[in-house]
Amino acid sequence: MPARNSEVSGAMPSMTRVRILCISGSLRRDSYNWRLLQAAGELASVEAELVLWEQLKVLPPFDEDDEPTPPAAVRAFREAIDAAGALLIATPEYNASVPGQLKNALDWASRPYETNVLRGKPVAVIGASPGRSGAAGAQAELRTVLTRIGAQVLKGGFTLPHAVDQFDQHGSLVPAHQAPLRQVLARLTRAAQQHDQSLAQALAIAV
Repeated sequence: MPARNSEVSGAMPSMTRVRILCISGSLRRDSYNWRLLQAAGELASVEAELVLWEQLKVLPPFDEDDEPTPPAAVRAFREAIDAAGALLIATPEYNASVPGQLKNALDWASRPYETNVLRGKPVAVIGASPGRSGAAGAQAELRTVLTRIGAQVLKGGFTLPHAVDQFDQHGSLVPAHQAPLRQVLARLTRAAQQHDQSLAQALAIAV
């Protein structure tokens, strides 16, 4: 089970791993989407280091007046994104849309627009809900937002409908859903590795 704000998958100490910042759009402790991210930590390969970010609640409302000197919580959020090779976002669906606090966080991350920390960053969107949609609508909307910001958004994703029945008594994701989630993680890890290689090549050419 992943530890919050620390690495969640085991690997040899010498291995360079892709750091994946995991964000839940739900503020509720032990929500289905927190559980989904914890399951991702259990299923991730040794090439990935998953880190749970749980400071969504402390971000203030986006205010253009604060852009020149953003609050400390906003600076910390941007730094966490910048330090990661990729993002994994698990979102619920509130009133057929993305949770407000998650959208607020992305608004902060999107500034300054031309050089924002999400530009070019690989991002995978997944989601869980107690209903039959698996937060599919919110996921689609979130991909639209992330694409507009300039992130490299993975096509497809992972929906977990009827989430109340999809975790066992130990909190682990039931076997039927493990392979699809593992595939998303593998694709995200590869995208991050390719992105890092492209940046390294561009830097080498510039030098």
